[in-house]
Amino acid sequence: MANLAENLLASAHAHPDLVAVREGEAEITYAELDRLTARGAGWLRSQGIGPGEPVVLSLPNVTAYVVAYYAVLRAGGVVVPMNPLFRPREVEYYLSDSGARLIIGATPDSQEGARQAGATCLSPADLTERIVDAEPLTEVTPRDDEDTAVLLYTSGTTGHPKGAELRHRNLRTNADTVVRTLVHLTPEDTVVGCLPLFHVFGMTCALNAPILAGSTLTLIPRFSPDEAMHVIERDRATIFEGVPTMYAAILQAARTLTGRGEPLPDVSSLRTCVSGGASLPVEVLHAFESTFDAIILEGYGLSETSPVVSFNHPDRERKPGSIGTPIEGVEMGLRTADGRLVEEGSDEVGEIVIRGNGLMRGYWKRPETTAEAIDAEGWFHSGDLARRDADGYYVIVDRAKDLIIRGGYNVYPREVEEVLYEHPDVLEAAVIGVPHEHYGEEISAFVALRPDGALVAGEDAAAQIREFCKARLAPYKYPRVIRFVEALPKGATGKILKRELPTEKA
Repeated sequence: MANLAENLLASAHAHPDLVAVREGEAEITYAELDRLTARGAGWLRSQGIGPGEPVVLSLPNVTAYVVAYYAVLRAGGVVVPMNPLFRPREVEYYLSDSGARLIIGATPDSQEGARQAGATCLSPADLTERIVDAEPLTEVTPRDDEDTAVLLYTSGTTGHPKGAELRHRNLRTNADTVVRTLVHLTPEDTVVGCLPLFHVFGMTCALNAPILAGSTLTLIPRFSPDEAMHVIERDRATIFEGVPTMYAAILQAARTLTGRGEPLPDVSSLRTCVSGGASLPVEVLHAFESTFDAIILEGYGLSETSPVVSFNHPDRERKPGSIGTPIEGVEMGLRTADGRLVEEGSDEVGEIVIRGNGLMRGYWKRPETTAEAIDAEGWFHSGDLARRDADGYYVIVDRAKDLIIRGGYNVYPREVEEVLYEHPDVLEAAVIGVPHEHYGEEISAFVALRPDGALVAGEDAAAQIREFCKARLAPYKYPRVIRFVEALPKGATGKILKRELPTEKA
């Protein structure tokens, strides 16, 4: 078995009548999902989408995303997941860089971005209409373990997003480990899908793993704590997966209900919750578990590693605040600034380095960037600093210097800064993350205005710059906090010193 889509066929054969995907009151069985993806793959083939051809998916958590994802894989194509909130310039970049000629998306921004890139944009309704009478591709297109299945774009601190090439083997082994050794998924389980499926955490843990296990995936297109509790109660969900801000929001919603004297939804079906994307405050973990009587297991991963690297395994001691121990088939280490691997038993801090089953092939069309990220010994350098305790558990002590994680979404300052510099009245700009009670971090932009510009520092200018960014960036990326300075702090070489910028709570 090489093509990741084989997992769907296996589950459809073993459990044809079980519900595969539920969205609100609508549901489709594994047999129906098999038929829909076969017709979808057949139509894609008729349009010239074959082995190795990229297709961009720009949809929220809806059934159409699941159908399109496995239809593309079944046809032998490469899935390029994209946030449906992206603006035209971001859409155009994904299409142009990946070489995709087709995007499945539902927003005007997707359509405009496709127009700019000279690509075709289909809405889910358009796709459904086209595949109804399509000749089904009943078999899965053979692919090699080392062939790229998903091109997942991830930004760095030095410019445009870059595509991590995740192979069929990478994604299959990662999903298999989640199913067998981490969450222990079975056909009796129902997984709440509120993590974005276009994000690597949602793609592997909330999509590929349940499909492999024959579990039911119940979708929440847009997360809200009240809706999450309602869905858990309605569907008797057993697994919830989320980022820390989701757990904090659900906990706050529960406290609000209790404060009003109203009963909590019946979420007693929950047995396991998974947290990732950022560090989960220990106090939130304990409060959530005591309120809902469900254990939370924390893990760690990256887009480049498919993503799960380490986990607080359910059959071992759990250490709140840690990211656990390496999963099956993965090696982890800590490397010091001088290139030395930290010895076992040492409390020394080092950069997390990773190699093993989930590690990407490399960055699409960027051999030099790939060589910088993956050294000659096959270690991927994460940029995250951690220490390892005597039991082998890893604890993150700092993130990659410039990365901002706002509500579980990665925001890369350079991308925001480039937009700020496009404003005609901006002379200098620097973007950092500052603490925020709800989102974990908020995006704060320090701006020096041009002396001869039209803007004068103040609330009106801040609002104008904020709207300028909002029109050019996804909603979670634009800076909510704008702070004006006469000049940004610089070192001897003229480099802006972000560490000298104030980081008071937003």
